[in-house]
Amino acid sequence: MNLTSSKLNGATLLEPVVHGDHRGFFMESYNDQLMKQHGLNYYFIQDNQSFSVNPGVLRGLHYQLSPKAQTKLIRVISGAIYDVIVDIRKGSPTFGQWEGFILSEHNYRQLLVPKGFAHGFCTLVPNTQVLYKVDEYYSPEHDRGILWSDPALGIDWPTSTPVLSEKDQKHPLLKDAEINFDF
Repeated sequence: MNLTSSKLNGATLLEPVVHGDHRGFFMESYNDQLMKQHGLNYYFIQDNQSFSVNPGVLRGLHYQLSPKAQTKLIRVISGAIYDVIVDIRKGSPTFGQWEGFILSEHNYRQLLVPKGFAHGFCTLVPNTQVLYKVDEYYSPEHDRGILWSDPALGIDWPTSTPVLSEKDQKHPLLKDAEINFDF
């Protein structure tokens, strides 16, 4: 497995070894022992899956407050997404900065998003399925978000007219968001 550190300290792009032949392919999408060998010591307790029919579906930017914050390991099992993380750790030299990654069924990449980051993605093609592991259960009372189009963030999304949930249309700007993460 190849690991590439993000410019935002703590986030990591993982590229598993894919064994392909005329039948298709095989890969280990997750191996706890290998993760630990690379210093990624997480205990994932839940898998989540989303399906988006159309390109331009934007989900995010989401996070949970501590003590119910979640580390996420995200991968695409069909389709493709533009995956975005935002550093929301107070005191971090990259606070308020974002980075985007293309994850697809063809590049097999996975993104490890640690606690202290807001996360969102925009589908690039129809019928996209995203699967991700988390190390903390969903907690509605700790669920928070930041507006996807916050001009202070300046995220370069692949669409200007995304398909959004009602909840994602109403998130606050970063400057007004409730955040309890420290670097």
